[in-house]
Amino acid sequence: MSKNIITVVGARPQLIKASAVSRSLEAKESLQEYLVHTGQHFDDNMSGVFFRELGLSAPDAFLGIHGGGHGDMTGRMLIELEALLLKKNPDLVLVYGDTNSTLAGALAAAKLGIPVGHVEAGLRSFNRQMPEELNRVITDHVSDFLFAPTTIAVENLSREGVSGKGVSLVGDVMYDVALAMAAKAEGKKTEVLAELGVERDSFILATVHRAGTTDNPDSLLAVMDALEQVASDIPIILPLHPRTRARLTSLGRMIIERKGLRVIDPVGYLEMVVLERAAAVVVTDSGGVQKEAFFHGTPCVTLRNETEWVELVDLGWNRLVSPVSVDKIREAILGSIGVHGREGRPYGDGAAAEEIAKILDRVMSS
Repeated sequence: MSKNIITVVGARPQLIKASAVSRSLEAKESLQEYLVHTGQHFDDNMSGVFFRELGLSAPDAFLGIHGGGHGDMTGRMLIELEALLLKKNPDLVLVYGDTNSTLAGALAAAKLGIPVGHVEAGLRSFNRQMPEELNRVITDHVSDFLFAPTTIAVENLSREGVSGKGVSLVGDVMYDVALAMAAKAEGKKTEVLAELGVERDSFILATVHRAGTTDNPDSLLAVMDALEQVASDIPIILPLHPRTRARLTSLGRMIIERKGLRVIDPVGYLEMVVLERAAAVVVTDSGGVQKEAFFHGTPCVTLRNETEWVELVDLGWNRLVSPVSVDKIREAILGSIGVHGREGRPYGDGAAAEEIAKILDRVMSS
């Protein structure tokens, strides 16, 4: 008799991770997956295109929950997810990363006595002012199966008293996807770069969407000012997140394509990989984009005071800069051009998803 897993996703990075794990789960005859999309990222550019490009089947349930504050969004998700879990009565709930969808899925399951699996467990920025940090810490402490991407993540869990058979070092599932999709992205390179009018290593790719940046007017405006200044020296491609666009509009900041600054709508996964692979430098406040830049051999500047991916800083691929000083941001970006880090493989061998599926198959069949 097969065991039933409900997977909860809601944001673009979770779709990337789930695309690898869901394929591996599908290959296990004893496991049956039911995919729930909360709707946290809800428009086609932020979600739908990812399903198509990554080969994910349409979600079995779409909750359509987005917008509002953290408490409002998480609360609505809890209500809907609890009702769905009571109806479906799964053997396990699988969650990814550190979003409100992650927390809601984990809490709803744990309160109903349903085992929880957390993919990307053990990451810590050690900044409790970040909503994502609270989400990941709480999720780890209510989870039964913790799939850690790195040895440092395992060590973080151990320091918090989370250890034993439930913790598994599996590697990073985003690395699995990066390896699998690299060839497809290379096939789109000429088309994507020609459409944007840039060449390899001749532009900066920037993304800005974290609440810690967008909800702080000083930080958001400093980042935008710095990008505009850098764009006078080297072109910048900025796929603008809906949240960032809305915040800039509310602050009265006109979003005008000045010389060298190209503002575009959010792009699909393959196009994003093309841009990450071709950029001279990636500038971001995203956790996932930091890693993807490393996977594709591109230097990265992270617009934060800390990162959960400390391996990238240690290897010299990632440079942290506080998003408050226009001069320091500009200097960090321009100073990263042509600066590559040391070789290293902190995220496994590209078989993390298969390892997760093997573990779940074994423990749920015993």
